[in-house]
Amino acid sequence: MDRVAPFQRYFTLSQSQNPIKPKKVSPASVALGPALISPATQLSNLSLSYSWSHLSPSPAFHFSDDLKEVNSLESVKVLHARLLKMSDSWSSDSMTKSLISSYVKFNDFRAATTIFFVGFARNYVFWSSFLDELQSCGGQTRRVLEVFGELCGKGVVFDSKVLTLVLKMCASLMDPWLGLQIHADLVKKGFDLDVHLKCALMNFYGRCWDLESANQVFNEMVEKKELAWNEVIMLNLRNERWEKAMELFRGMQFSCAKAYASTVAKLLHCCSKVGALEEGKQIHGYVLKFALESDLLVSNSLINMYSRNNRLELARRVFGLMQDHNLSSWNSIISAYATHGYLNDAWNLLKEMESSDVKHDIITWNCLLSGHALHGSHKAVLKIFRRMQVVGFRPNSSSITSVLQAVIELGILKFGREIHCYVIRNELDYDAYVVTSLLDMYVKHNDLGKAQAVFSCMKSKRNIVAWNTLISGYSFKGLFDDARKLMNEMEEEGITPDLVTWNSLISGYSMRGQGDEALGLIHQVKSSGMSPNVVSWTALVSGSSQNGSYRESLEYFSQMQREGIRPNSVTLSSLLRNCGGLSLLQKGKEIHSFSIKNGFIEDVFVATALIDMYCKSGNLKAAYEVFERIENKTLATWNCLIMGFAIYGLGKEVVSLFEQMLGADIIPDAITFTAVLSGCKNSGLVNEGWKYFDSMSSDYGIIPTIEHYSCMVDLLGRAGYLDEAWDFMQSMPLKPDATIWGALLGSCRIHKNIQLAEIASKKLFELEPYNSANYVLMLNLYAMFDRWGDVECIKDLMSDIGVKNGQVWSWVEIDQIIHVFCAGENHPDEGEIYYELYHLVSEMKKLGYKPDVKCVYQNIDDSEKEKVLLSHTEKLAITYGLIKSRSITPIRVIKNSRICPDCHTAAKYMSLVKNREIFLRDGSRFHHFSEGKCSCNDCW
Repeated sequence: MDRVAPFQRYFTLSQSQNPIKPKKVSPASVALGPALISPATQLSNLSLSYSWSHLSPSPAFHFSDDLKEVNSLESVKVLHARLLKMSDSWSSDSMTKSLISSYVKFNDFRAATTIFFVGFARNYVFWSSFLDELQSCGGQTRRVLEVFGELCGKGVVFDSKVLTLVLKMCASLMDPWLGLQIHADLVKKGFDLDVHLKCALMNFYGRCWDLESANQVFNEMVEKKELAWNEVIMLNLRNERWEKAMELFRGMQFSCAKAYASTVAKLLHCCSKVGALEEGKQIHGYVLKFALESDLLVSNSLINMYSRNNRLELARRVFGLMQDHNLSSWNSIISAYATHGYLNDAWNLLKEMESSDVKHDIITWNCLLSGHALHGSHKAVLKIFRRMQVVGFRPNSSSITSVLQAVIELGILKFGREIHCYVIRNELDYDAYVVTSLLDMYVKHNDLGKAQAVFSCMKSKRNIVAWNTLISGYSFKGLFDDARKLMNEMEEEGITPDLVTWNSLISGYSMRGQGDEALGLIHQVKSSGMSPNVVSWTALVSGSSQNGSYRESLEYFSQMQREGIRPNSVTLSSLLRNCGGLSLLQKGKEIHSFSIKNGFIEDVFVATALIDMYCKSGNLKAAYEVFERIENKTLATWNCLIMGFAIYGLGKEVVSLFEQMLGADIIPDAITFTAVLSGCKNSGLVNEGWKYFDSMSSDYGIIPTIEHYSCMVDLLGRAGYLDEAWDFMQSMPLKPDATIWGALLGSCRIHKNIQLAEIASKKLFELEPYNSANYVLMLNLYAMFDRWGDVECIKDLMSDIGVKNGQVWSWVEIDQIIHVFCAGENHPDEGEIYYELYHLVSEMKKLGYKPDVKCVYQNIDDSEKEKVLLSHTEKLAITYGLIKSRSITPIRVIKNSRICPDCHTAAKYMSLVKNREIFLRDGSRFHHFSEGKCSCNDCW
């Protein structure tokens, strides 16, 4: 009873034993004084708040003329009093409306509401405009319910139309107790509820209580009319009770009631949302059966349903069969094509739309913007953005969100700041999506200070997405203390961290090589009552993979499987990256099979990861086969395959692939040109290299980065054009970094230019004082010229600085077991390996092999140097592979540093003597040895 008490202050239904029922009199006959009197009361007994007894009716009373003289609340009351004395002259609804408007105008909302309720039977359509007028003048809608309660307390009994309105207002204002008491009183009286009142009751229960109560009201109806069926279906759909709504829809058909077009459209919308294609088709059959296809709302919903369920051809068929197309129809089909990546078709539809004399609106442009952003055409997004402004459309929050996505992907923070200014000038910073996109832009451009400022100045309520965006920014930067502090502030504001919050921290820790901390967070998530999902584990797997911790990443995946978590496409892409990083071809093949079996092979990201894995695992043929099967090849797909051919030194094939890509209307980016220039440098294609380097800025507007300049220095140097490489370095607009000087030093070793090498090494010792590879290159170069004094100087320099040679290793996988060969460490089968290697070298020498003792930078005699060369890890790994693997299986060896010239020559002879293919991946590229030749054509 305590819970029911609050509404008693303004509403008591049927308090009197004999409630007074209103006669059919004018609303003007209701006195507006302190005590409300029933309309049946005689006029002489009215108690007025103002003494009007001296007034006498004018013989010529004209309401419209007297209304013009009203200029205060008192004058309204005078006019009302005259109407009371001349109630017989009350004849039109317009008088009621005018009187109500006058009271509202002078803020006597109680009087206006009283007249409104008493005259409601004659002004049913007027209630919506009355409420709008009331609110516009500062009146409160809740006050209307209070007046209703007062009238009921005086014994006024209202009909079902008034009660329907009041229940709708209860639902709108979320007033559960008043609506509940109305229902209780109706049940008590045995009131005969009409269908409108029943629907109002259902809607009230659905909004203020629970859906089960609303459905119970429907179930208790003896006669279920069409309106009730449609209302209960819509109510369940609005509450996302999809299955119940479909059950009701089927029951509706058995009862021979007909669904309204709006109900069918809403059902189709839900089919779009939950991916229920079969149910959507059944509803389409219903549409055809009852000839609802002529309704544009229904047809447009069919287009969206088929589009969202990836049946674009059916969406287009529905569109083509429509007799008429409105703006929404065109927007639906354009959005469908743009969303699915058929961007040219979307533009063609836009032209058809214009030729049909249908003018596009901002939604049309936003469909094109979002479609291009979704499918990586980020430069096109900017062009569309400018074009829509030229034709007179002002970008809205949806437009800005798509443009900011393009800004993020293109890395053009300067333009992003201009968009930020536009957002502020046009007051779009109220939109949470826009502000969150701005946050994301600054976070991904490593401007956490600006991101924090945007976050602090948010006008809209900071939702969990905004918090998560900023927390992820700090986490990915490794600022975990700041991320944790934000989490605490978030909880203080009453927002509980969700899995996205935790997953961003897990990913940040794992990317920073702190896998144990990341795994600890997963256990912390469990202890907090949440269940780590596939995203949580994928964050751990993917982060470790990106950090280069491939083995740990695979171990985490094994734990993920033990937890019973099914991988998704992102997990598989990360696993394939691990296999590629470790060249685990067999494991990669298993994941490939899993992808096919579980339907992931159609995912372009998984397919691209497969190409990358096969390229890095020494199976270029399989990589190309996967590439050929991809229907919608993205720029990333092309880049991946081009880079794969490049690291094999297949320059001509790289150029051919690049031209094919251009023929497919794929616009290259900076990564594409890095891959193309790498192919040219690994194959000695100097002219082609210059051609593509020049075309970057002239044809595609791409400003070369340090990676592109490094490729050109490497290309010129390897080809023997050391002077040109030096001149190129002096003229380049960027300051040469370690990659540039390293490329020059490597070329000097190839062409034995010790003077230029000393200049390059001096710079490298300054830029990378602890990189042992630079010192080793100079040791090799000095050893070639028998400059042993300089060799000792380099060794002393390394000792003084504290530089140690990194651990050199090679490994080969046999029967899914990895066998590692490290310099200075023994292998269990060492005797068998050296025995086979001695015999193999003997046969190789018969064919012309001569050990290159210049590769040994120790001052010992040549016979001892030959023994040292035999102990190189790549030779041992290849020999072991020849011993233990089947005669038809290619040998695949991974080495963590650059292969030496002698081992490169030896591998060619080994492939010839044993008639075996040998794939060797060193620290910089791939070498495919077959029949005494290498894929690099000795350009390495």
